[in-house]
Amino acid sequence: MEPCAVQLGRKVKVVKRSDRVTQEAQETAAEEPAKQMVQETARDMVATVTGWVTEFQQKRRMETTQALKTLRSLCRDAAPQAG
Repeated sequence: MEPCAVQLGRKVKVVKRSDRVTQEAQETAAEEPAKQMVQETARDMVATVTGWVTEFQQKRRMETTQALKTLRSLCRDAAPQAG
């Protein structure tokens, strides 16, 4: 049988339930700012990517509109004149 901690001369700390609850509350309170910072960082990242997507879509729409205008003018110029 292995000797227990008391027999080896080690100290055993007894943590009462009320102390444990208080300690857990303090740890949770310390984690809150870090959690909020992570959420803010994630929001910033989402906003940045959303902006990129919006810019890409607007650019693509403008290019598509310009291409259609160019195609129409080419078709008009190539069409035989009725006369």
